[in-house]
Amino acid sequence: MSKEKHYEMKIEPIEFIQKNNIPFCEGNVIKYIARHREKNGLQDLIKAKNYIDYIIEHEYKEEKPPQ
Repeated sequence: MSKEKHYEMKIEPIEFIQKNNIPFCEGNVIKYIARHREKNGLQDLIKAKNYIDYIIEHEYKEEKPPQ
């Protein structure tokens, strides 16, 4: 796998995600947060937020948000 600048880290997100058996949506949050400064900036943060919103809607729909 070629290393692009946005993945020049001590531990690549994909390696961290796989070794920790992190589910798909959570893994994408990690990936987009980790690379946003070096790749797509705000666009990657919005993608991460969309995955977080999805997790909240599907895994915590019964919980009420704190006031």
